[in-house]
Amino acid sequence: MHRIEDATDPADTGAFIAEQDVLRAQHWAGLARLMVAPPDAATLQALAAVTADDTPLGQAWGALGARAAVADPAAIGQEFFELFVGVGRGELLPYASFYLTGFLNERPLAELRRDLGALGIERAAGRHDPEDHIATLCEVMAGIASGGFVASGLGCGGAGEAGFFARHIEPWAAQFFEDLAQAPSADFYRAVAEVGALWIGIETRAFAMARAGAAAPRAAAGGRIH
Repeated sequence: MHRIEDATDPADTGAFIAEQDVLRAQHWAGLARLMVAPPDAATLQALAAVTADDTPLGQAWGALGARAAVADPAAIGQEFFELFVGVGRGELLPYASFYLTGFLNERPLAELRRDLGALGIERAAGRHDPEDHIATLCEVMAGIASGGFVASGLGCGGAGEAGFFARHIEPWAAQFFEDLAQAPSADFYRAVAEVGALWIGIETRAFAMARAGAAAPRAAAGGRIH
């Protein structure tokens, strides 16, 4: 079994991982890191060093890096608490079940657990959130893109990675990042939301073109995550 925390470890399949998929894995992993917990000083330093390009996504990562360069980790920690934890609950509930049904721990979570089982993925020790948390889903996508998780046998309503995305992320993640951008406590995380919204849009369009049989390149991933 794979653990969620092993997401970006390359699989021992002997398969070549294209550069575009390495970059995609970096984008997914970067979002996962920011959504699972508030960034520490080392993470903020790494974000500040991100190289932006002239694509909308690259500019969004650049703006996030500029915010990270002057950010106070303690202030971001409090922001994260207000947004996602709170006293009783945070301003947002970043779970597929909530966005798709209005309740936690509903059918979307059961369906996700079935598909994670098919991938041979189990929750990492010390992680207590339900697996339909946006951070976990981003980690899984990072693992599939990097080859750490092999999705070739995943029958979730479509072929492998595209099916997983269409089933568990596409129906709700864009709305979540839109809500995050508008949340009352969002400051640093408003810049995170911009990256997230752009990235979900890029992946949605790329998978749609692939389903339509178009010979489309995968995401034009600007702003490499190192």
